Amino acid sequence: MWTLLVPLLALVASGGGATFGANKALLDCASQILYLEQQTYDIPSDYNRNIPPGKNTTVFIGLNVNRVSGVDENKEFLFSKEITLDVFLQVSWKDPRLKVGLESIDLPWEFRQLIWTPDLYIWQLQTMRILSVLQEMASLRLYRNSTVSVSIGATITIKCEMDFVLYPLDVQTCNIDFSSYKYTSEYVRFEWREVPPWLGWRLAGGQRNQFRLPKYVVSFTTDKSKRIAQYGEGEHSAARLQMTLSRELRGYLLESYLPSSLFVIISWGSFCVIPEIVPGRMVLLVTTLLSLVTMFDTVSTNSPDALELKCIEVWLISCTIFVFLALLEYFVVLFGIRYDKSWCRRRADMRRAVSAAQLAPPPLHVNHSQRLSCTPVTGTPQGGVFSPTLSVEDEGLKQQLDHQTISRDSPPMMETLGGRTAQGALARAGACIDKGIMFCGAQHGTLDRFALILFPCCFVLFNIIYWTTYLSEVHRHPPK
Repeated sequence: MWTLLVPLLALVASGGGATFGANKALLDCASQILYLEQQTYDIPSDYNRNIPPGKNTTVFIGLNVNRVSGVDENKEFLFSKEITLDVFLQVSWKDPRLKVGLESIDLPWEFRQLIWTPDLYIWQLQTMRILSVLQEMASLRLYRNSTVSVSIGATITIKCEMDFVLYPLDVQTCNIDFSSYKYTSEYVRFEWREVPPWLGWRLAGGQRNQFRLPKYVVSFTTDKSKRIAQYGEGEHSAARLQMTLSRELRGYLLESYLPSSLFVIISWGSFCVIPEIVPGRMVLLVTTLLSLVTMFDTVSTNSPDALELKCIEVWLISCTIFVFLALLEYFVVLFGIRYDKSWCRRRADMRRAVSAAQLAPPPLHVNHSQRLSCTPVTGTPQGGVFSPTLSVEDEGLKQQLDHQTISRDSPPMMETLGGRTAQGALARAGACIDKGIMFCGAQHGTLDRFALILFPCCFVLFNIIYWTTYLSEVHRHPPK
């Protein structure tokens, strides 16, 4: 009998080129066939499938998520994800116009086109495909209390907009709304059913509501509040399913955070290398710096896009800056060593000149004009002792030496002697710079020892600020 009925129902649904009166006649014929076969079911002759059963018709939604197939962070869709789910969807409502004598009766799937069904609309739905093996996984059942139940096994793809600024510490929430696109809340209301008779693993009861993926933990909760959406001709009722995605941080800690931290720690080893070993120290720092740059490029390419710098990008940039500062410190050390060696040679030459000048007896009968003249002064005998005098070149060296000695060793003397405050300040600044450069280029590695203490302390302080700031930001903006 069903083999006879199914083509007939399909013809009624499609129209087959006949008029509305012919379709009505076929519908009456189909109801008579079912009535003669079962003796328990009859479709009223005045039944209209385009009219809801009545006002305030409650449509109950039940959902069983069997599997989360995957989460696709496609670069083609900016600031969004596509989540694929394998679900069993159950929709039920009461239609007093339909009556059955048995406890329940299974109707052919094609029979849904002869009765009123809610125009279910899933807001974030991208695609939906009904599963099938030997036949489509869809059923239509009618109960004694005039309850109509539709059950579908399908694979659905949900597209959700998300913010990835806190990536990978972010917790994303995708709200999936089930509502009607045509009927307002005055006619149709959507609610989650507590204990539907057909539901196996019940999502509303908290069974199997969490799924672990390689990079995500996906959980589902139903919002029992009466939600109203404003669109179209008025207020529409909606049943909301909240899907929460939190990331498995262990993978990101092992793949990004731990290697970058080790690179920064390895760069501190350059402070223990003798500065004169330029190739070894430069290779260590440059290789570490390039590794961090490559890691940053890889992470930026493979991570979802965001309007601002992502959390992991801030970390990698900071680690790169730490290594770059270690390299910059080595440049300062090399410059200090070179300056220190040059100053040591000049200081030795000046000391030899001072020693030679101090060993020579003071000149006799040399007036001020002779000191300033360009004519060399020769020694004259006095009391049987020959007194030599300095040449113009030696005298100039001595004056230069005296000036540098005063400016380096006792800057306040210049103020007392010359009364020139500006020159004294410049001389003190120059002396401080000289001492700083010689401190950096000291052969015993004073700056390296200072950096070996300063850099780890700064990195620990950065870790405290980084994790405190971002973790508090995550808790400050919980998923809604």
